[in-house]
Amino acid sequence: MNASRFAAAITVLLAISAYRAAGDEGIWLPNQFPAGEVQKKHGAIVSQDFLDRLRLASVRVVASGSFVSPNGLLFTNHHVASECIQQLSSKEHDYMKDGFYAANTSGEKRCPGMEADVLLEIEDVTGKVVAGVAEDAAASEASKVRQVNTAQIENECTTRTGNRCEVVTLYSGGQYHLYQYGRYDDVRLVFAPESSVAAFGGDIDNFTYPRFCFDITFLRAYENGKPAATPNYLRWSRRGVRDGELIFVSGHPGTTGRLNTVAQLEFFRDVSYPFVHARLDSLIRRLQAFSAESAENKRVAADNLSSQQNSFKAYTGFLSGLRDAALMSAKRAEEEKLRGAVNRDPGMRERYGTAWEAISAAYGGFRQDYRPYWLLETAATRGSELMRIARDVVRLSEERGKPNETRLKEYRDSALPSLEASLFASAPISASMETAVIADYLEFMRAGLGADDPTLQAVLGRRSPREAASRYVGASRLADIAERKRLAANSDAVRKSDDGMIRLALLLDGRARALRKKYEDDVEAVLALNVSKVAQSRYRMHGAADYPDATSTLRVSFGLVRGYETSGGSFVPYATDFEGLFRRVTGVEPFVLPEQWIRAKSALDLETPFNFVSTADTHGGNSGSPTVNLDGEVVGILFDGNLESLPNRFLYTEERSRSVHVSAQSITEALRKVYHAQPLLTELGLSLPGGLKEKAPTAR
Repeated sequence: MNASRFAAAITVLLAISAYRAAGDEGIWLPNQFPAGEVQKKHGAIVSQDFLDRLRLASVRVVASGSFVSPNGLLFTNHHVASECIQQLSSKEHDYMKDGFYAANTSGEKRCPGMEADVLLEIEDVTGKVVAGVAEDAAASEASKVRQVNTAQIENECTTRTGNRCEVVTLYSGGQYHLYQYGRYDDVRLVFAPESSVAAFGGDIDNFTYPRFCFDITFLRAYENGKPAATPNYLRWSRRGVRDGELIFVSGHPGTTGRLNTVAQLEFFRDVSYPFVHARLDSLIRRLQAFSAESAENKRVAADNLSSQQNSFKAYTGFLSGLRDAALMSAKRAEEEKLRGAVNRDPGMRERYGTAWEAISAAYGGFRQDYRPYWLLETAATRGSELMRIARDVVRLSEERGKPNETRLKEYRDSALPSLEASLFASAPISASMETAVIADYLEFMRAGLGADDPTLQAVLGRRSPREAASRYVGASRLADIAERKRLAANSDAVRKSDDGMIRLALLLDGRARALRKKYEDDVEAVLALNVSKVAQSRYRMHGAADYPDATSTLRVSFGLVRGYETSGGSFVPYATDFEGLFRRVTGVEPFVLPEQWIRAKSALDLETPFNFVSTADTHGGNSGSPTVNLDGEVVGILFDGNLESLPNRFLYTEERSRSVHVSAQSITEALRKVYHAQPLLTELGLSLPGGLKEKAPTAR
């Protein structure tokens, strides 16, 4: 396809003059925010200066975060930073259990392998990415051309600017943007509360509301060994959040599927999600059994277990949405209406009419390969640091010898600094937990692929999954960073290595690569061609009402702080408070508070809003997103959604779905009266006592 013609066809997706009338729906690109519609609907003027400051203060750090001081102070969730907190902990100093606070920079501890990215510039490079793609090219051939072009664009940008450069795919290939990120590769822990209050209610309360979680952490970005200068930071609100006010959330929501066709949703419902759900359930059970063996096992597995439980509950919600006849009926009706409009117009029918059948055929043709693809490629490293390290060592040693544009995308030059920072980070590895997790993986592989599967037979030999896992882990030296570096630099050394985990990774790698290539050629390439056609046809019908699905890149959402009515008819006020927290305490996990919270009860203003909900349209990956008012002040931080919000992955609804936040008032109150963290408060601009006295009806 001629690049200029393709780019011209896509520009219609850039317009923001129309807005879908569905409440506060929208996970908007920062350069395509519907400011006019927000003004029309809420009477609020959203300036470009406001959006630019929000973008430059927002940080990609595992999930989301923000700068809240000019000295690199970074605000995010405890569960976003939990891997760092876990890695810095030891049997003698359990910062997950006991919390952490460095009253000055000399006590701040570096998080192994953690990086923070800030989005500096956005450029539409659609024409450059599709340049040279023939009009009649097969999907797989077109995909190869785009991959080569993408690698060249990223490499040129990185070489020219020194920034991290990523080509972001939007509308499944309908549009491509080049994002330039400023990178901080030295991130240190400043403050973390005890996990018992950060995750109060545990898995029982996860994705529910009312909530009572102090899910916050402060980090700091450093440059050249000193706190980074971050003039574009968000100021802390002294007033805090109020019921009914307009708020904004900027963060990095993960994958959504609102533009997916019915065929895609049916594949997720019937094939992929049930399999993922079952794998998570198996892994959780194994980690729970491991944790029950000793207090030390419980400590080392805490973050891993929490992460898997969170994913399991999320997929439970996703499946509930896809199995909801009303949701699927709405999606079918929407698609039938669109296809009807396409088929009634000869020009549209010729250009777009075959897109839905092509997408359906692509997924149908991959059904039998999905299980081995997911087990061997997508999820092989889930829950296991050693598996992740071994795969990266094996693949990095091979990929770095190839031309940049033909490498797997995660090993291109533009991605190597981040990958190597993670791969060569000094972090503790529990051999006993690794053995348990890998044994569970091999058992699940046997159940999913069958005992006669050739890859499984090569991996197990005559051993049981437990025996094989123990042997692979026991014969590995990858806990040694020097050994990782030696092997990653030499593909011949990798092939000859007798390291147990390297041998396991090699046994999986050949078939995993083949399945990945088949998926990229037969599914991803078809989607890139045809989902963009669906997107263009949607524009012809709806106008510029469609934002692209989330891609873990920066988005801006807005909404109102507002309670809701449950399906049973009871009203849930917008906020909980400290009094409700103390009422929820039972003294039995996960409803236990740290002793210093119990001691501070009499000093706390118990009517202070604690957690609150809003209609902001968010999704997984938004964890840690700053919640700001129209003045750009931090009034809270997003950490979750309620169960009713999970189907929003596919179809946004506002009636009962809510984003869940920690209020700025509660953070200030606790830092002052529980943790006595005056230096931190001073850095936030809250050196004087008082303020933040907003009261409101609460859910206790």
